[in-house]
Amino acid sequence: MNLNRLAYFAAVVDAGSFTRAAERLGITKAVVSQQVARLERDVGTTLLIRTTRRVHPTEAGRTFHARCLQVLQQAEDAFDELAQAAAEPTGTLRIAAPNDYGTSAVVPVVAAFSTRYPACRVELTLGDETIDLASGGMDVAIRVGWLADSSLQARRIGTFRQFMVCGAEFAGRFRADDPQDLAGLPFVANMALREPLLWQFSRGDDEQTVRMQATIAIDATPAVLAAVRAGAGLSVLPDFLVRNELAAGRLVHILPEWRLPSGGIYTVYPAARFRPPKVTRFVEMLVAAEQKVESGGEGRRG
Repeated sequence: MNLNRLAYFAAVVDAGSFTRAAERLGITKAVVSQQVARLERDVGTTLLIRTTRRVHPTEAGRTFHARCLQVLQQAEDAFDELAQAAAEPTGTLRIAAPNDYGTSAVVPVVAAFSTRYPACRVELTLGDETIDLASGGMDVAIRVGWLADSSLQARRIGTFRQFMVCGAEFAGRFRADDPQDLAGLPFVANMALREPLLWQFSRGDDEQTVRMQATIAIDATPAVLAAVRAGAGLSVLPDFLVRNELAAGRLVHILPEWRLPSGGIYTVYPAARFRPPKVTRFVEMLVAAEQKVESGGEGRRG
């Protein structure tokens, strides 16, 4: 297939004449006419009806023209993507991320990104509230949990588990054999969550829903961790925030044979056909870090 012939044909249909199409393409009318005629021979059908005043597509020509536009657009996109891939990140990369995942997972990637691409400056905004990407001028946001419907473009890059945990000393004050045994215990509620008190546990086919009673309510996840570590009570926290605490024995995973709902880790972008190299390179590095964790390289998902 000769893509130039598709482009010449599409230009003739769009312009309504060989002369105007040639002017737009910057070539002679004879070349356009010759290439379109060869295209008609290639496909074995008449694509254009030529009159003294105007050129009209046949029914087959209209259908073929629509397909040509798709093929030409895809070819243009492919070249643009290659050009983007070859370019080095420059300018300022603006990222939004939640406090907990941002501190534990995004900051190390930002540091590595800045070392690899010193010509690119990074601005990282951490917070548990959802930032509007367009009005906030963000290039990419990292969101953790369960995405609401949105016109934004999103990509799932990983998953996380949730654990019911408490401080090691606090764990010695009670015994729990069943999720319902937890309902009356002191609980630190994470008010950054939509439903901070209602938790669904599952073990095989057995499912239990437990409503906890908050003795302390905090609206920032890292602060919830600090309260739990200080012995304030139980709470539910994501694996990426507590894995080091659990490994060191400072926290205890309560009822580990029961599972709480897992969530997703997403990169979210403003609507756009192409993303600049600073965004694609950073996301590539973040995905690589997540894949390392998923494969057990950092032991997070057990």
